[in-house]
Amino acid sequence: MIPQIDKEIGLSVYTTKYAPISGKIKKNENDFLVKEVLSEKAIDSFDNLDGHAVYLLKKSGIDTNHALIDIEKRYGLVLKSLGLKDANAKTEQYVYTYKKINSLEEYTGQKYSAKRLGFVEKPISKKDMLGNYFEIRVSDMNESLPSFTGSENILNFFGYQRFGSKRPITHLVGKSIIKGDYEEALEYLLSFSSKYDSEKNNEMRKLISERKSESEVIELLPFSMDIERNLLKQLSSDSDSKNAIRSIPLALRRFYIQAYQSFLFNKTLSLAHEFEEELSLPTTDDVCFDKNSILGKFENDPKQKLAIPLVGHSYYKKSRFDYYIKKILDEELLTPKDFFIKDFQELSVEGGFRNASINYLNFKIDENMIKFQLSRGSYATILLREILKPSNPLDSGF
Repeated sequence: MIPQIDKEIGLSVYTTKYAPISGKIKKNENDFLVKEVLSEKAIDSFDNLDGHAVYLLKKSGIDTNHALIDIEKRYGLVLKSLGLKDANAKTEQYVYTYKKINSLEEYTGQKYSAKRLGFVEKPISKKDMLGNYFEIRVSDMNESLPSFTGSENILNFFGYQRFGSKRPITHLVGKSIIKGDYEEALEYLLSFSSKYDSEKNNEMRKLISERKSESEVIELLPFSMDIERNLLKQLSSDSDSKNAIRSIPLALRRFYIQAYQSFLFNKTLSLAHEFEEELSLPTTDDVCFDKNSILGKFENDPKQKLAIPLVGHSYYKKSRFDYYIKKILDEELLTPKDFFIKDFQELSVEGGFRNASINYLNFKIDENMIKFQLSRGSYATILLREILKPSNPLDSGF
């Protein structure tokens, strides 16, 4: 049976037929380890004497954004990351200075440390990243993990984190912005209470919705609600909802639109699977990624991977998945052209493609420990979802 939260983010199918396992991930901080994997060429380039400094950021109990914000506030150093890692894991990732400046060898905070590895002539980029390596301990199991071989075809869904996990609204905010309903977007960001969220957070949302005294509410909000705090400050001086949306950092605004793209992608994959489309291998006329992740036409090459469209204003309609995408967009009362956002053109998305299946390597199950490496952009929680099939993903640590 598919959990309700899965359906809310577009996950309405399982790929495998293994029976559900009762178990938890992330019961303790050390139960979930994730390390970024860079190419050898990128690592070898760290041997410059000056340039853009590269650091290995190790953290636990804090997400990437807040760790980098804390480093900037404490030390005045602006660092960029190749990807975001959430707070509920022990993580190692590469960060770098966007400008060529002098920097310390190490920066530390209560929940993180950043140690300099060297310098590069040009900033590292996502192209240098091969993926992420995971070591995950499963606790509270009522039986052994299934005989998962590591060769199963797992659909490359976007995971819970993409949508906000305990408060899965990022795609709803994105849809509201695409529709031009900025008041609705603000309601989701500020006031929407989730049944999956904590009682304390929902109490804060209720206070915000009542708006008795914005200044008093701002003082009560926890550190984790920095977006809400900044929005309330903006609205206290200017009630224009469009200006309030514009006050949100650009990267986060883009994330909302991308989250809605992700929701549509999940719905497309689910629907195609339900209609028994061939998703493990590409066929004639499919769009594919080759071994170098370059997009092209099907050439009967066993190294090619099936690509599924991501909807945007330049959406590619000539694929066997257009039927499903059109059906979903009709239900959403939107068209691809709506992804060109006139009021926020910087948030407009053209569209693109994403692998249909997860590419995972070096898979191993050792009693209650699961180890594997994923290509960049795929989610460990989606692979784990197929292994455990939790009845309540959030209570199980997802």
